[in-house]
Amino acid sequence: VTLYGVFTNHFSANGPSRCLLLELLDISVSELLLYSSHQGCSMWMIQHCARDVLEALSFLHHKGYVHADLKPRNILWSAEEECFKLIDFGLSFKEGNQDVKYIQTDGYRAPEAELQNCLAQAGLQSETECTSAVDLWSLGIILLEMFSGMKLKHTVQSQEWKVRKNCSSDSQIQGHCSCWRSLCSLVLSCLYDDIPNALCSPFFSIPFAPHIEDLVMLPTPVLRLLNVLSDASLQSEEEYEDVLEDIREECQKYGPVVSMLVPKENPGKGQVFVEYANAGDSKAAQKLLTGRMFDGKFVVATFYPLSAYKRGYLYQTLL
Repeated sequence: VTLYGVFTNHFSANGPSRCLLLELLDISVSELLLYSSHQGCSMWMIQHCARDVLEALSFLHHKGYVHADLKPRNILWSAEEECFKLIDFGLSFKEGNQDVKYIQTDGYRAPEAELQNCLAQAGLQSETECTSAVDLWSLGIILLEMFSGMKLKHTVQSQEWKVRKNCSSDSQIQGHCSCWRSLCSLVLSCLYDDIPNALCSPFFSIPFAPHIEDLVMLPTPVLRLLNVLSDASLQSEEEYEDVLEDIREECQKYGPVVSMLVPKENPGKGQVFVEYANAGDSKAAQKLLTGRMFDGKFVVATFYPLSAYKRGYLYQTLL
């Protein structure tokens, strides 16, 4: 996450405290889980989040720091950079020099952190400090929650939490076959503190496609308009150019349009892709264009991954 500055808050109830001024980001994984209505997130979103967070933790741990409060609320989407980012370093510490007694949030707390917190509460000193392994444990829980759509707080707090047994016995999960096995392997790599193995997981080689809900919830600078062009418009060059000019004129009301793409063949036939200069303009356009009438049809506006758009890759979006 981008750091803009540091300042001291002299009016804190616990005395002066140092504050980090970070960039403003978009939706959190916590909100994505809420919107999923207990159905879980798509594999495309889980894969995207897992890779981004693992790379962030790899960088953080390489510098010798432990985040110590990894949870869905602290992973946010960056619309401009099209990735998930970590925030909230209030409990972070230098590994080997832990200066905070209570770390991690209930439900995402590693066993060693749970023990340390209990000892601290009893006024006792723990013989060993927590390491970067606690971050990987939290990520493993988050990925399972994204997959299942359920909070795992009580499961995590059960005796020893037999992960391997849970991963192999759930009949609902078994139905996802190789995809689930790859995700399970990735989660186990997290729980056993192995970032290199986790980043090399076969899970990241599976070419998942986003669901349409993903493209509605995760803003990007690119807008995709559905239900706009008819087959007749695509067949008549004159009508095609007129409609495109009308769409460009309408879209420019919300900000400068960098480029437009309207495929005449599948995949993406008849869809309109509009690239804005920034995600702020794209978000304004998506909000106001969705549900509008165009040529007697209701417009559906979603976002679209900028990286895929730039290389001309058009997903066969899953419904």
